[in-house]
Amino acid sequence: MKKVALLIVLVFSLTQVWAQEAKEKEKEDRNFRIPLIGETAPSFTAESTGGLINFPLDYGRKWKILFSHPQDFTPVCSSEILELANLQEEFDKLNVKLVVVSTDALDTHFAWKKAMEDVEFKGRVPSKIKFPLVDDSSIAISKQYGMIHPESNTTKSVRGVFVVDPDNVIQAIQFYPMSIGRNTDELIRTVQALQATAKTELMTPADWRAGNDLIAPVPPTADQRTENTPDGYYKLAWFMWYKKAK
Repeated sequence: MKKVALLIVLVFSLTQVWAQEAKEKEKEDRNFRIPLIGETAPSFTAESTGGLINFPLDYGRKWKILFSHPQDFTPVCSSEILELANLQEEFDKLNVKLVVVSTDALDTHFAWKKAMEDVEFKGRVPSKIKFPLVDDSSIAISKQYGMIHPESNTTKSVRGVFVVDPDNVIQAIQFYPMSIGRNTDELIRTVQALQATAKTELMTPADWRAGNDLIAPVPPTADQRTENTPDGYYKLAWFMWYKKAK
């Protein structure tokens, strides 16, 4: 009897250990690392409404925006895609290519795209959606980019944005919950700011807009007297130097 009892205890203990290991493995599988600013954008190949794409290689020396959304045929996601479609010319002027990803299948993407192209969003004439909607029904891309947040949803990506420069390096990241639509004006402003400061040591102040003066992180002169301010610069305080945009 003692041997039987010991065997039962052993089996029970092993069962508990296996259950805990399975739970930890499931938790580990769901914790996908977010690629960080300064890192190379993870590459992927996937089917889309624009055909097979290889991201980011297909877009060469252009700026790229990877824009994820949780689900097709939902009102918040639809409003975002329609706003991006309306701004396609603005993104073209900035040499930016848009790539939209969701965990729905390709046939759903096609049906959703067709439906949205008939919507008079904000009273505007309907726009054709020229950027690809990528099939991530396997959630492989969402895993690569850390866009599955288990406490939010285990199968749908959050609203993620990755701005990638011509060297395929991530320069900006945004994450929003499923209930909050993103600000496309801020997305454009972010790209403009990144382009204005690229390859320089200059920075943009709060609420900067294209054409505004830029911040010089280091004083352009060791002499802090106002009368010795170098041409093209001015200061608000000894620790706040600006470079004139014009």
